[in-house]
Amino acid sequence: MAALRRPRPRRPRSRSAKRLWTAFVTALSLPLAMTAAGGSPAQAATVQCSVDYAVNDWGGGFTANLSITNRGTAAIDGWSLTYAYAGSQTLTSGWSANWTQSGKNVTATNLDWNKTIAIGASASIGANFNYSGTNTAPTSFAVNSTPCTGAHQPPITVLTSPGAGTVYTAGATVPMAATAVAADSATISKMEFYSDTTLLGTDTTAPYTFDYAAVPAGSYSLYAKAYDSLGASAESTPVGITVAAGPSLVATPAQFGVQQGKSATFDVKLSSQPTANVTAAVARTTGNTGLSVTAGASLTFTPANWSTAQKVTVTANASGTGAATFTVTAPGFTKAEVTATELAATKAYDARFLDLYAKITNPANGYFSPEGIPYHSVETLIVEAPDYGHETTSEAYSYLIWLQAVYGRISGDWSQFNAAWATMEKYMIPTHADQPTNSFYNASKPATYAPEWDLPSQYPAALDTGVSVGNDPIAAELKSAYGTDDVYGMHWIQDVDNTYGFGNEPGKCEAGPTATGPSYINTFQRGPQESVWETVPQPTCDNFTYGGKNGYLDLFTGDSSYAKQWKYTDAPDADARAVQAAYWADVWAKQQGKDSQVTATVAKAAKMGDYLRYAMYDKYFKKIGNCVGPTACPAGSGKNSSSYLLSWYYAWGGATDTSAGWAWRIGSSHVHGGYQNPMAAYALSSYADLKPKSATGAADWNTSLGRQLEFYRWLQSSEGAIAGGATNSWQGRYATPPAGTPTFYGMFYDEAPVYQDPPSNQWFGFQAWSMERVAEYYQQTGNASAKAVLDKWVAWALSKTTINPDGTYQIPSTLKWSGTPDTWNATTPGANTGLHVTVADYTNDVGVAAAYAKTLSYYAAKSGNTAAKTTAKALLDGMWDHNQDALGIATPETRTDYSRFDDPVYVPSGWTGTMPNGDKVDSTSTFESIRSFYKNDPAWSKVEAYLKGGAAPTFTYHRFWAQADIAMAMGSYAELLE
Repeated sequence: MAALRRPRPRRPRSRSAKRLWTAFVTALSLPLAMTAAGGSPAQAATVQCSVDYAVNDWGGGFTANLSITNRGTAAIDGWSLTYAYAGSQTLTSGWSANWTQSGKNVTATNLDWNKTIAIGASASIGANFNYSGTNTAPTSFAVNSTPCTGAHQPPITVLTSPGAGTVYTAGATVPMAATAVAADSATISKMEFYSDTTLLGTDTTAPYTFDYAAVPAGSYSLYAKAYDSLGASAESTPVGITVAAGPSLVATPAQFGVQQGKSATFDVKLSSQPTANVTAAVARTTGNTGLSVTAGASLTFTPANWSTAQKVTVTANASGTGAATFTVTAPGFTKAEVTATELAATKAYDARFLDLYAKITNPANGYFSPEGIPYHSVETLIVEAPDYGHETTSEAYSYLIWLQAVYGRISGDWSQFNAAWATMEKYMIPTHADQPTNSFYNASKPATYAPEWDLPSQYPAALDTGVSVGNDPIAAELKSAYGTDDVYGMHWIQDVDNTYGFGNEPGKCEAGPTATGPSYINTFQRGPQESVWETVPQPTCDNFTYGGKNGYLDLFTGDSSYAKQWKYTDAPDADARAVQAAYWADVWAKQQGKDSQVTATVAKAAKMGDYLRYAMYDKYFKKIGNCVGPTACPAGSGKNSSSYLLSWYYAWGGATDTSAGWAWRIGSSHVHGGYQNPMAAYALSSYADLKPKSATGAADWNTSLGRQLEFYRWLQSSEGAIAGGATNSWQGRYATPPAGTPTFYGMFYDEAPVYQDPPSNQWFGFQAWSMERVAEYYQQTGNASAKAVLDKWVAWALSKTTINPDGTYQIPSTLKWSGTPDTWNATTPGANTGLHVTVADYTNDVGVAAAYAKTLSYYAAKSGNTAAKTTAKALLDGMWDHNQDALGIATPETRTDYSRFDDPVYVPSGWTGTMPNGDKVDSTSTFESIRSFYKNDPAWSKVEAYLKGGAAPTFTYHRFWAQADIAMAMGSYAELLE
């Protein structure tokens, strides 16, 4: 079943700051592929439509996936799809529509939430059917009785040369070749050949070839892009190659597992043709002596067979575990090394982890920048929380750290875990030069208040010095513990390749377009309705070099004058995940007797957790509970401004001029259920190696642990899913909530906290992410409160999960909510009989499925729940058997939300400025107009065709977090249940 794209977690947008004690006004928003942008008002018009129909058939039954696309000039307001089968197909269940069948005729009508299909947008629906005999697809469809045409399908493109993993010598010519097949009687008009986003050459005549000459040393991601005579285009799957600096031995894969008593092989060849025979020797050079070469210890390559891979066999003994390095050497050639890891005889899923780990960490596959920074995705054209694929987030860094922790458990090599933390610290935690004026921070006056508004068009928001703010109770103890005024937390987003051109490299301020990157940036900033499609990217260090006369500051904060300044925003779930990973690294290293190897890194994680407490505080350190009215709500003192929950962000900033004498810090008043992390709270409060150095850090996290578990209980629906969250500042300006709004320790229930385009609580991924942390805590401690929440949640999730006979699966995707929880009573919690969830549609998203499988694995390991164990295995097996490709595990996604590339970006009338590349910013700006670099992206033609009325584009994305989560889910299952 094709994946239905769902919103990814939005990240905090940094607020601009002005002079003394500035304010951050943040609310996150994420794109939703299922949400059509800017739908036209309903009107009487002839329906013009197309219907895409695809099936997943397991013999005797099948899933039908249909996408209805509006190709007319007006929105479709209410729809009824009809079609007929020729055989015995019988409807059994359906989703995202009201499904009925009469004889051979099938009807699907809209639900309330998807009744409107905007111009160029699509509605995706699906159903299961039984059948006998043949399963012939229907040939005609109608919407509201009007026949629909089929969408023209793009060509199928395959890069046939070079092969994935091929290694060449610097200066060599890489022969590129591709084939393509066009659909609907179209013909192939041309083939383009690319390295990453660089167009190398074009061929208009089959066979399609291009010689990539004089290629310098490095790692390359190559692909081809075919165009057909009807204007459609499609890229091939990328192929990673390596070009060595000189003649080299080539060994693949670089990582693999060998189960006890079994053997595995790796391939060896040369990077370039020798003039005479070359004899290569293979030997174990370090590590586990239980692994040995049993065939291929000596290999001979001739001028004729140099490029033909020869096998080396590595055999594991019957006992022992751990990694060994095997080195291939030959005179005149650079050596090659591979790492083999001996696994217990039963650990097939650890072997899967190593297989995926090798793909993720292979430089040629495109997951990392030259500096070793994980990109958000291999692909560049992708818009979600990051608005470009080669940006990255603190989320990605935290997943890298966690991935390397699991690798350490399996291999015993902790150098990669330490290196991952060092990379994060170097590039994603601002240095002192990046936050130079923290010494002027006044904890008794943390920031100046500015209201959050509902719409981007209501910005800039004026600062208001008449609103009292509370005291920051942890600044002094943090400085005492660590001897610095600097904040030790990750900024949330980074332009890794400096595509925008701000050049905010670590330690530098606005170096400009000539800087190579990485570059700190900010995006979201203007209230809960500001989606990613409506943001104006800005630098974290605003020297007024770009933008308008005040840089970008006066787009967000209204004031009479502006100062050059720096500002950063921390995404608490990412920092907490990094702490969580450090906990496991320490536990696993201790089990191996290697805890001394991770001690220094684990201590840094404890420090990060100490600063993470800023996320527990009200935005302006006002008192928690029944906080209504900016002036009426009292300023906090001591810890009474802490909710002890993880809010959406914390932020800090100040003047760039070290003589200017001001800095500020804020928390956030908005708390989302999906951001909580009881596992990190447990580690920071109860695990000796991670207890913070500050005077009250461990105690605060202990309080937080209990408060988070109560929060889950308060938000748990009658069915079992976890609802949105709570806020201490209604509408972000301490407004008065509707009468009867339930409360949690005086904080108001908010169905969709933080952002509303789309609603922040509808993505099932937040459920899986958050419950996984609860399940880890339960597995480690057996805590009864955690178990009670999990018992109910797991039962609900399993009831909404389908494992098909062929091993494919469906899990929830979009959730819809009704009602509210009971006001919290810690002594006698309510049953929340009035709070309900329904599943609007389903998905086979591999990243979310992996997080869900991890949740089930930890829960099953402690509870013994057979259904949870069986389903975890089925999900992992399903994606392993059906969704593998050369880069990892992924599924196609149809991105109807890409109709929003033309969305207007609100800029006040009269405001003018420029982006670093010269793109104009004014009241006529759109998402794409201030990101003109997208028009040079090899995948842009897909979007362009869609914007002109073509079919919604389909992409297969390889997100770093998803690939890491899949690998880790395999490792978790192996550790806990295999």
